[in-house]
Amino acid sequence: MAYVERQAISLCGKAVHGWSMIHDNDRVAIGLSGGKDSLALTWLLAERRRRVPIDYQLIAFHIEMGYHTVDHGALADFCAGLGVEFKVIETQFGPRAHSEENREKSPCFFCALKRRKELFQLSGAAGCNKLALAHHQDDIFETTLMNMLYSGSLSTMLPVQPLFKGALTIIRPLSLMSADINRRFCAAKELPVQPACCLSAGQSRRGRIRELLDELHRENKKIRPNLWHAITHAGLARLPTPPSTQRAGRPRHKIK
Repeated sequence: MAYVERQAISLCGKAVHGWSMIHDNDRVAIGLSGGKDSLALTWLLAERRRRVPIDYQLIAFHIEMGYHTVDHGALADFCAGLGVEFKVIETQFGPRAHSEENREKSPCFFCALKRRKELFQLSGAAGCNKLALAHHQDDIFETTLMNMLYSGSLSTMLPVQPLFKGALTIIRPLSLMSADINRRFCAAKELPVQPACCLSAGQSRRGRIRELLDELHRENKKIRPNLWHAITHAGLARLPTPPSTQRAGRPRHKIK
């Protein structure tokens, strides 16, 4: 097993256990776009199911955005090999986001809103009580900075976020994994990563924040660890707390 695979399995396990994301008899929906993050998430949750002494079900939903550049057959084969149920839902969210219908909002905002609403509805219809999204630690950093700089709000994505009075809970099992580890993991496992299809790819505010973080990190390797410590130790309800490092009353190794 490659070192980066052990890293990914460990970080996902620490997140799932530390924030109590998945329990026995859960039915977990996965938002599978076909990008490297969602492919890694699907693989890791399927692998964890094989290793842990609890039983949970997985169903992956791919929302076709209307560009038809994704190889649905490759995603279906990938899921079949993991024993994960797979469904494709056809939409025109992408073209609609770049049409006159969406004159007042950014295409990214339109697509994210529509896709998230669709995933909520699909999860409920499939009897899922959890929805796993493939946001990693760098996504949390970027969202924190975006909310601060553009909205004046100190908030971000949470590793565990109950919705609809607890009927559905969003979980983010990659919350401890960096984008770099995720990229190297996907390459090592040769996952069937699909090409980006959005007309606005690379033109968003998130992309600008990502470039800024990368530049700062090249100058100082403590940037990301320091940012994570600040976020998780602020004690605010709209920011995550550190994951538990305890199991059965015995201390575990610190997450570095």
